[in-house]
Amino acid sequence: MLIGLATLYWILMETGALSILTDKQALRGWVDQQGVWGPLALIGLMIAAIVMSPIPSGPIAMVAGAAYGPLWGTVYVVLGAEAGALLAFGIARLLGYEVIHRWSRIRPMLNWLGKERSQTGLMLFVFASRLVPFISFDAVSYAAGLTPLAFWRFLIATLAGVIPTAYLIVMFGEVLITADSRGLTVALILISGVTLLPILAKLVWSRHRKRQNSSN
Repeated sequence: MLIGLATLYWILMETGALSILTDKQALRGWVDQQGVWGPLALIGLMIAAIVMSPIPSGPIAMVAGAAYGPLWGTVYVVLGAEAGALLAFGIARLLGYEVIHRWSRIRPMLNWLGKERSQTGLMLFVFASRLVPFISFDAVSYAAGLTPLAFWRFLIATLAGVIPTAYLIVMFGEVLITADSRGLTVALILISGVTLLPILAKLVWSRHRKRQNSSN
């Protein structure tokens, strides 16, 4: 499977397709040429970008906003990102989960992560990581597959976290490619706000825990 992914990535580089994926204007032109197949092409590109980490997903999400608007662009990006994340999770769970459980030094930690409370913590971590654009979406998906995190928990946490982030990136792409300076400023402010959400949530949670400890 790894050889297949590496071969596909090499083909994308040799054919010049990878350079199109990093050029928003060229990518938008290619998507427009697909006609009714454009949405499926975008979803497929998002899946490939999640499974094959070197492929950037940001330009794809931005083009989705420019080509289909914030609503449908978000729908296509969320579908592709969710499917790609589940595929990466499944690959790691299928190929690496049993192998990593054979390591005696890691097994106690994995057993601890399998507990109900730890499962909730892992779920919250996946959710928070989806809200921060600077944390690798791909790496979190593969890493989660190596933990005992339940599939349905990963699915819900990823979906809940990716929807607001995808919407803002799609909207950012729409105003960036259409060169609307006022909309670009608003999008930058909103994206900055989403990036700060996990930090604010941690501060609120820490304050809540301190109050509980002081009352006890």
